[in-house]
Amino acid sequence: RRSSDLHYEHLKGGDDLDPNYVLSSRVRTGRSIRGFCLPPHCSRGERRAVEKISVEALASLAGDFSGKYYALKNMTEKEQQQLIDDHFLFDKPVSPLLLASGMARDWPDGRGIWHNDSKTFLVWVNEEDHLRVISMQKGGNMKDVFKRFCTGLLTFEKLIKDKKYEFMWNEHLGYILTCPSNLGTGLRAGVHVKLPLLSKHAKFEETLKRLRLQKRGTGGVDTAAVGGVFDVSNADRLGFSEVQLVQMVVDGVKLLIEMEKRLEKGECIDSLIPAQK
Repeated sequence: RRSSDLHYEHLKGGDDLDPNYVLSSRVRTGRSIRGFCLPPHCSRGERRAVEKISVEALASLAGDFSGKYYALKNMTEKEQQQLIDDHFLFDKPVSPLLLASGMARDWPDGRGIWHNDSKTFLVWVNEEDHLRVISMQKGGNMKDVFKRFCTGLLTFEKLIKDKKYEFMWNEHLGYILTCPSNLGTGLRAGVHVKLPLLSKHAKFEETLKRLRLQKRGTGGVDTAAVGGVFDVSNADRLGFSEVQLVQMVVDGVKLLIEMEKRLEKGECIDSLIPAQK
């Protein structure tokens, strides 16, 4: 039975990751709207319906969550460039795997990005999933990021339910998303963190594994790290709640920074190597 926990107050700490090392913090998940095929198989009509339902719901968000939707097909070059510079925009899929699955059919029809005015809460529409919900900001305050993520996501879900729709979820698999690796919570909490010394250490990979974390380059999947800056996030989506996964990232990144600081002083880090979580 899959447990979901979007009570941000259950997270311990998270507002004290050292900003000299953590450049930005982000939490994302995906959601699918019940009654519509998933992106690899949906019809153009279904895709447009998902867009319409989502955009109407998002238009009802208020306060810190009030924002604007940009349809990919109507975007000016200036808007597009701005969103690319902000690292917000998703591009047309080019990987053979995604193309062969049928994900890029009718591109860019029915696709778009919505973000709040302060650009800290984003929703991608009809990319790999019906919906990707993202909370992000500069610096190391994961607590703020997670609070905004939970509040925004739950408010959005209520607005979807008001329109007589619901997200796909079942007790066995949790939230149903396009990629099997995202089943469960669909949640990836990550930070861009500077670890130039630790990343060269022989025990780096093993430490990440024991903390149930994974690393990528800051450009996303399959990119190399630049200047010792890595995107470090939870390795699991399934078998833990949202709060547990974010907690693993907060606690794990704290330890990684502690190790980096020891290496800066030329000290040994063997005593900090964690047991397997």
